Amino acid sequence: MSAKEEPGVPKQEGEKKEGGVADEQINLRVQASDQTEVFFKIKKVTALKKLMDAYCQRQSINPNSIRFLYDGQRLQQERTPKDYNMENNDIIDVVIEQVGGC
Repeated sequence: MSAKEEPGVPKQEGEKKEGGVADEQINLRVQASDQTEVFFKIKKVTALKKLMDAYCQRQSINPNSIRFLYDGQRLQQERTPKDYNMENNDIIDVVIEQVGGC
């Protein structure tokens, strides 16, 4: 065991040397229903919450009023692009949350 490792503490997922998965970045496009796009460069192991918060701040949108979708699947904030197998230039759709029904 090296001096940096603590017993009983697992390594963080994605912890790699330079040039590994932790350093790999991808470009993602966040597209609203009116076809406006915002581009982000993000590490594959960064939680999507960071991208979602940045998008809401840039667009002056309440985060509770919208949903982020990838391939029709709602994105979870704590997950990463790697978890969803996202690739460079993939599109994340933004939709307004609809509440209610008949």
